[in-house]
Amino acid sequence: MFSEGDVTAIFLTLRLATTVTLILLVLGAPLAWWLARTNSRLKGPIGALVALPLVLPPTVLGFYLLLTLGPNGPIGQVTQSLDLGTLAFSYSGLVIGSVLYSLPFVVQPLQNAFEAIGDRPLEVAATLGATPIDRYFSIAIPMAKPGFFTAAILGFAHTVGEFGVVLMIGGNIPGETRVVSVQIYDHVEALAYDEANRLALLMIVFSFLVLLSVYGFRKKSQRQILSFGS
Repeated sequence: MFSEGDVTAIFLTLRLATTVTLILLVLGAPLAWWLARTNSRLKGPIGALVALPLVLPPTVLGFYLLLTLGPNGPIGQVTQSLDLGTLAFSYSGLVIGSVLYSLPFVVQPLQNAFEAIGDRPLEVAATLGATPIDRYFSIAIPMAKPGFFTAAILGFAHTVGEFGVVLMIGGNIPGETRVVSVQIYDHVEALAYDEANRLALLMIVFSFLVLLSVYGFRKKSQRQILSFGS
């Protein structure tokens, strides 16, 4: 049904989305916690910076990443001096670009989940001698599990569906940077509409199942909260 190139692109996309999601959960959770709890004047600017990919055209972010990671960019010059080559047009570059572009889809659900906890559980833990780190790991994270689930699903799905950023920073290298969205684009350019249609239908089914799982989990969580409150 799918060609060898299609299968390679699918597995590369899944690998990229898994890697990016894990990185975003590790990096995004502390950032979301800070945004949920801080009263700093920097909360607004940093929150806007995190949310910027929601309104910024992906090609703009990809363009500046290409300049930064390319051979003449500041990061590109550092990696070349270390004999690591450049991150542009590489899998590592795809990971960096995807992390930045999918960041708000992980941070915002986590921030909402942390804010929903309220102050009371944390204050009780503090009176029992829990340090801020203890409260974060023993209270905040367990109580924010629904937010982590939503963040993981949305971050994974958004990474799977990326096109502009991955094309700009990764190019179109088979087996290394050619993900599903780029593979569909290649099929359309080659007028291979049947092949493009098969991959596009796969993406539609995947997107539907992702949304169905998120909505179903939210509904289940709301029922549990209501039953607990009663």
